[in-house]
Amino acid sequence: MAGLACFGTGIAFFVRSELGVPPWDVFHQGISQHTGLGLGTVLIIVAFFVLLLWIPLRLRPGLGTLLNAVEIGLVENFAQDLIPHSHNMVIRIAYMVAGLCIIAAGSGLYIGAEFGSGPRDGLMLGLNKRFGISVRIARTIVEITVMIVGIFLGGHVGVGTFVFALGIGPMVQVTLRLFKMSRSSLDAVAGEASEQ
Repeated sequence: MAGLACFGTGIAFFVRSELGVPPWDVFHQGISQHTGLGLGTVLIIVAFFVLLLWIPLRLRPGLGTLLNAVEIGLVENFAQDLIPHSHNMVIRIAYMVAGLCIIAAGSGLYIGAEFGSGPRDGLMLGLNKRFGISVRIARTIVEITVMIVGIFLGGHVGVGTFVFALGIGPMVQVTLRLFKMSRSSLDAVAGEASEQ
C-alpha cells in the first residue's frame, strides 16, 4: 500500500513540475482531453484495460495488481491538490526529481511485496519472463511506446517525460534489488544482473 501511495504521489509531483509527465501519463492526458475525465480517473480505467494484455504474457493478477489499478489514481488526484504550484524553476526541477525517485521506490516496494505487480509493470515483467528482455530495457520500451501513442492523442511532453522514460528502468532495477522480500526473488534479480 505504501509503494502504491508513493507511485501516485510521484505522478502528482511530475504533474506539478509542469516539465512533462511520465510517458504513461502523456497517454492518460491524451485520453483525458478526449473524454473530459480527470487524470486519476483515466489512470484507473486504463489499468483495467492493460490487464487484458497480460493474457498472452500468461501473467496472473494478485491482490497488489487490483490495488494498483485503483489506489494510484486515487492518490494521484489527492496528492496533486496538496502539492503547491510554483513558477520557480529550481522547485519545479526538484518536483521532477522527487517524482522520479518516489515512483522508483514505490515500484520496488509494491513489486517486492509480491502481492502481484501492477498492470503496467506486469508488461515489463512479462516481457522479461517470456522473452528474456532485461527489466531495464523492457520498461524503457513500454514507456517510449505509450509516450508516442500519447503524443498522437494530444498528451503533453516535456523534459520530465524523457527523464522518466530513460531513467525509470535503471532505477526500478535497483529498487527491486533493495525491496525483494523472498530469497528466490533475490536470486532471480541477481541472476538477471549477472547476465547484463
